[in-house]
Amino acid sequence: MSHEPRRVVITGLGAVTDLGVGASTLWDALSNGRSGITTITAFEQNEDWTTTIAGEASEFDPLLTLSAPEARKVDRACQMGIAAAVEASEDSGLDLTQGDPYRRGVAVGSGIGGILTIETHYERLLEKGPKRLSPFVVPKLMVNATAGQISIRLNLRGCNTSMATACATGGHAIADAYMMIQRGMADVMFAGGTEAAVSRLCIAAFSAMKALSTRNDNPEQASRPFDKDRDGFVLAEGSAIVVLEDYEHAKSRGARIYAELVGFGITGDAHHIAAPDPEGTGAGKAMEIAMTSGAVNPTDVGYINAHGTSTPLGDAAEVAAVKRVFGDHSRDLAMSSTKSMTGHALGAAGGIESVATIMALHHGVLPPTINLENPDEGMDLDFVANEAQERTVNAAINNTFGFGGHNVSLIFKRFCE
Repeated sequence: MSHEPRRVVITGLGAVTDLGVGASTLWDALSNGRSGITTITAFEQNEDWTTTIAGEASEFDPLLTLSAPEARKVDRACQMGIAAAVEASEDSGLDLTQGDPYRRGVAVGSGIGGILTIETHYERLLEKGPKRLSPFVVPKLMVNATAGQISIRLNLRGCNTSMATACATGGHAIADAYMMIQRGMADVMFAGGTEAAVSRLCIAAFSAMKALSTRNDNPEQASRPFDKDRDGFVLAEGSAIVVLEDYEHAKSRGARIYAELVGFGITGDAHHIAAPDPEGTGAGKAMEIAMTSGAVNPTDVGYINAHGTSTPLGDAAEVAAVKRVFGDHSRDLAMSSTKSMTGHALGAAGGIESVATIMALHHGVLPPTINLENPDEGMDLDFVANEAQERTVNAAINNTFGFGGHNVSLIFKRFCE
């Protein structure tokens, strides 16, 4: 096992979102400013529902990846996670039938796990009694089910971990995977997040917190980060998995490299279980630690993929953090929220937005913040409003922050030999 820090590169991408199936489909929609938010079709609503919109992955068909019996044995969140991992594997060009499977691992989490399984089977328990429950309920509802199923599907026998840190989950997973490779404990890691929480319980519960947008008459314009008229986030579902690989390992097999992950920062707000620190102190510190760990100067950062949920408190705290950390340079860098198009996929957000950040570096195009018509007071940065920018940047940060005060900042660089 090597004790020298190793370079970690991104060689594969996979995604399932409300914008379609596939990482390239996701990127095409993001770079063209399209929204995936619509009226909910997963369940019926009446006048009691204050929010009737969400980002549903309506084009996803699990039977394109799984057999019917396999699909029935896993939750929808797991179905999407497996599909994203299979795509990422194929995109990477890895031959997983060769080499040491104990040098390949998986780090995939979920904020809520198999909530659809919990809802469905609790109703069955009440209606039909305990003897009518499926023996697959527990393996379906586990937060770690997706990591386990991906490991089985792709024969990844090394590090196999799962975490649940709310909306920071995907970022934490990618950071964990990075450390495994950097420290010589793995050569390849599949990492990201998955979430299928467009359910009655979740919509009702987040509505009770007054966290969701109620702009039901105009779904595509409901998610509007940094805009004065933002009124909450839009819940979404999806999954995104990235393949992280030791640079020498990738080079030896002639892999196509999208970008390099050079560092990360992780902090805790220690402030409130559901509200961010108003000054964004923890968020700012995460960005500072990420830059230090990656030996990146603040002036080298050209783009930030913001957490940017479209909530009044969250957006303001993140902007305050960026201004404090980057000072005068905050006026020169660009920062956009792709949640304006995808909505907020909770534990999958860090994976989805890492794909967006990686593609932005790879293609030299910065995705926009759509629906930004009237920036709120103090929201005076370059938010790439409404249209993508063609702009080559050398380093980019992806922020993911979660309930519980979890903060993760990942820093990617445009790949250079």
